[in-house]
Amino acid sequence: MKGYKKYLMIAACGISCLTLSAQEWKPVEGKIMTQWSGNIDPAKPLPEYPRPQLKRSNWQNLNGLWQYAITDAGQETIPANFDGKILVPYPIESALSGVGKTVGKGKILWYKTTVNLPKLSGTNQLILHFGAVDWQCDVYVNGKKAGRHEGGYDPFSFNITSYLKKGKSQDIALRVWDPTDEGPQPRGKQVNKPEGIWYTAVTGIWQTVWTETVPSAYIVSTRHTPDVDAGLVQVAAYTEGTQEVDAVKFVAYEGSKEVGQVTLPPAVSGSIKIANAKLWSPASPYLYTLKIFLYRNGKQIDYADSYFAMRKSSLKKDQAGIDRLALNNEFVFQYGPLDQGWWPDGLYTAPTDEALMFDVKKTKEMGFNMIRKHIKLEPARWYYYCDSIGVMVWQDMPSGDMGGNRWDMRSGQISGFNRDKQRSEESETYYRKEWKAIMDAAYNFPSIVVWIPFNEAWGQFKTKEITEWTMKYDPSRLVNSASGGNFFYTGHILDIHQYPDPQMPDPEIFGNRGQALVLGEFGGLGLPMEGHTWQDKNNWGYQSFKNKDELLNRYKKLMTDLKRLIPLGLSAAVYTQTTDVEIETNGILTYDRKVIKMSEAELSELHNALYKVPVE
Repeated sequence: MKGYKKYLMIAACGISCLTLSAQEWKPVEGKIMTQWSGNIDPAKPLPEYPRPQLKRSNWQNLNGLWQYAITDAGQETIPANFDGKILVPYPIESALSGVGKTVGKGKILWYKTTVNLPKLSGTNQLILHFGAVDWQCDVYVNGKKAGRHEGGYDPFSFNITSYLKKGKSQDIALRVWDPTDEGPQPRGKQVNKPEGIWYTAVTGIWQTVWTETVPSAYIVSTRHTPDVDAGLVQVAAYTEGTQEVDAVKFVAYEGSKEVGQVTLPPAVSGSIKIANAKLWSPASPYLYTLKIFLYRNGKQIDYADSYFAMRKSSLKKDQAGIDRLALNNEFVFQYGPLDQGWWPDGLYTAPTDEALMFDVKKTKEMGFNMIRKHIKLEPARWYYYCDSIGVMVWQDMPSGDMGGNRWDMRSGQISGFNRDKQRSEESETYYRKEWKAIMDAAYNFPSIVVWIPFNEAWGQFKTKEITEWTMKYDPSRLVNSASGGNFFYTGHILDIHQYPDPQMPDPEIFGNRGQALVLGEFGGLGLPMEGHTWQDKNNWGYQSFKNKDELLNRYKKLMTDLKRLIPLGLSAAVYTQTTDVEIETNGILTYDRKVIKMSEAELSELHNALYKVPVE
C-alpha cells in the first residue's frame, strides 16, 4: 500500500508537471497552423531518437521548455535574468516556440535550462548533442564554456563529462549569434525582410537536443558505401578513446539472418560481401540491418545499431549515346518536387515526427520517385523515412553570400560564360566547412543519389573546383554542380530551370558531353486556398489559377509536354513544389498541409506514365 501511495504521488507529480508546462507554453497566435501543432506535448516535444544511423539505448532527450533572453551583441556572459520560456527545439521566430520574436545581427539569443542527468559510473562519458543550431553557438555547462560551433545545418556534440558537478542537477546554457542575410555564412532562403521566394529568419536551436552516455572508448561515426557491381558494402568506424588493441566488428543482417561480417581496426575501411544482394529502389526500398561492436581484447565495450542499402547511382549511355541517370545500372526517369522543408508553425522545424514523415509519404503516394531537398539539410529522421519509404533524394547545399552575384540569364541556353562569384576568404571557408559537414552527416543515407553544391547562381564560386572536390570526396553519388546556375563543363549533370513549361538542353549539342540532361525546376502553378494562406492577400505563384480543376488541367498539359522530352534525352525533372511556403502558393499542398490541391490518385497515374516511356 505504501508503494502504491508513492506511485500515486509520482503519477500526480507527472500530471501536475505536464499541466504546468502546458500553462507556461502556447503557440503564438496570428499564423495558420498544421494539424499536428495540437499534438505537441510541451513537456517532451519531438521525443523520438534523433539519429537512426547510429542508435544506442542510453540517451536522454532535453527538448522542452527552456529559458531564453535576447541581449545586445556585446553580452558575453550568461544573463542573470531571462525574458521568459521558449519551447525547444522550435526556432524563436516560429509560432511553436511560444515566443515569435526576431533576433538579428545586432542581438544575441541566450538559452538556459537545468536538467537532471544520470550519474556516470566508472569511466563512462556524457556527450551533449545538438541536431542543428543556427548559426554561431557557444555552449556552457555549469557556467563553463564547453565549446563553440559554427554552422546552421550540421549536427554537433561536445563531451561535457569534465564540466559536470556533483549531483544530478546540471545547468546548460547557449549563446547564439546569427546574422541571417547580413553575413557570409550558408543560410538558405532566410532573410530579415521576407518577400517573394524569401522566407522568415530562423535563429537558434531548431533540432533535438539530447545527451548520450558512452564508455571511455566509443564509436563516434561510421561510413557505409555500397558497391552493387562488386556485391559488397564498404564500412569503416571512427572512434574516440580507442587503443591499438581495439577492433570494430560489423555484422550485416537480412532480416534476422546474418549475411556477412568483418572486423577492422578503428578508422580502417573494409568490406562485407553481400551475396544475392537485394537492391534498394523506390519500387523496393530494402534496408539491411548493420550491428556495430567495439571490442578490446575480445571484450565488448561499445555497441550501436545501424542500417545500409545496396544501391548504385551512376550514368549510363542510351543507344543514341546520350548519358542518362541510372539507378542500379538501369535508366530510371527521376521525377519529384522541389521540397523546401518549411512549416507555418515551426518554420525550419516540423511540429511532430508524424508531420516530418507526412511530406515524404504524400510525395510517394502522389507517384513521385524523387525529392529535391532545396537548400536545407533536414533532421536525420527525414532521410530515414526517404530510405524506408523509397524516395530518391537530390540534396542541395544551403546557399549564402549572395550579394553581388553575376547570373548569366542566358544560362538556360547554356552560354558557358564564366560567372563565378568572387567570395572572401571567410565566406569560402564557411562554405567549404559546412558542405563537408553536411556531406559527412548525410553520407550513410542511401536515398541520397545526387549532391548539388549550388542552386542557380546564388553564391556560386569556383564551380569546377568545388564540383570536382565533391566528386572526389564522394564518388559513390552523382554531382549536379549548379542546378539552373551558371554552366560549366563539370560534374555529372547539365541542369536548367524553366518556368512554367518544361524544356531541356539541346541533346544534339549537349547529349554526348558526359553529362545527363535534366530540368532542375519547372511548373510553379499557383492556387491560393482561402483560409490556408500565410497572408490573406497578395499571395504569389509563377502562374495562378482560380480553382482545382483549372490547376489540374494545366498540370496535365505540363505532363504531356514533359513526357515528349524523355525519349529525346531528358533524364529527370523537378516540379515546383511540394507545399505552399509563406506567400508562395505554388505548392501541391497548402502550407498548413490541410488541403491537397490535386489528388494523390490523379497525380500518381500521371507520374507513373512518365516512368513507362520507352527509351532506346
